[in-house]
Amino acid sequence: MAAWDTHVTVACVVERDGRYLMVEERDKRSGRLVFNQPAGHLDPGETLPEAALREVLEETGWHVRLTAVLGLGLYTLPDASATYLRTTFLAEALAPVENASIDPDIHAVHWLSHGEILAISDKLRSPLVLDVIERQRRGLRYPLDVIHAS
Repeated sequence: MAAWDTHVTVACVVERDGRYLMVEERDKRSGRLVFNQPAGHLDPGETLPEAALREVLEETGWHVRLTAVLGLGLYTLPDASATYLRTTFLAEALAPVENASIDPDIHAVHWLSHGEILAISDKLRSPLVLDVIERQRRGLRYPLDVIHAS
């Protein structure tokens, strides 16, 4: 029996003036450009909130403040080669970092409207991307203290 390839990831939905902070990145498996929220893997020794703040800064050059948890998502790649457990946070944009150094895997950083995201839905990294935006738009939120570590 093959080992189960699982990944713990985080993401942030950051909405400002009706636009969402999105990154355009190259999918390493397919080689195509895809759109995602700022997101990435949990590093050893990090908490989920620490990882989320780090990923937003590294991928977009923005400081944000986490305000809520939007939910947990489980996504298995279509070929079943990997499964991702993704914690998505809602965050408030505070300020861009002047002359920020963006992760080299990021092709571009965008502020996109809901309609623009719907128009590129075939280019989203996974179904989780649109799902969490729709959760945010419906007002679904959980307090940050729903996450705890010991």
